[in-house]
Amino acid sequence: MNIRKMNNNDREEVLNMMRIFYDSPALIHKSSNQVLLRDFEAAVSDMPLLWGYIFEKEEKTAGYAMVSLNYTTEYGGICVWVEDLYLKEKYRHQGFSKDFFKFIEKEYPEAVRFKLEVEMENEKAVAAYKKSGYQISDYYLMTKEMEKDEEN
Repeated sequence: MNIRKMNNNDREEVLNMMRIFYDSPALIHKSSNQVLLRDFEAAVSDMPLLWGYIFEKEEKTAGYAMVSLNYTTEYGGICVWVEDLYLKEKYRHQGFSKDFFKFIEKEYPEAVRFKLEVEMENEKAVAAYKKSGYQISDYYLMTKEMEKDEEN
């Protein structure tokens, strides 16, 4: 497996994968195509908070991930949020997520915490993340959306 930074040449394939991911039961909110395009453009731009990664196997795209950074006062340092982690069906259960988690820990050595969200019903994902050292948090995630997504 190869992991590399996302670039503009990945646009069509990544947007297709994002559409599948955001339409799946893995997410509560079904983002519009306009939002997904904004996300992609931010991930390949000089935006200092979001990075996109492509997973490849035998020179074929196997999936993608996006990560964002913030500062966590609870742990006194940089927190890396795994925003998206998507693998095409035929590449699942082959250790890609485990390899990706090792990769981002090396990519962001200054990080004091890594976070991600997962639907509890997605037992396979939960099990895979636990194998990489992630734990279920006792915190409730609360959100307040300010922008209306006109396509939804």
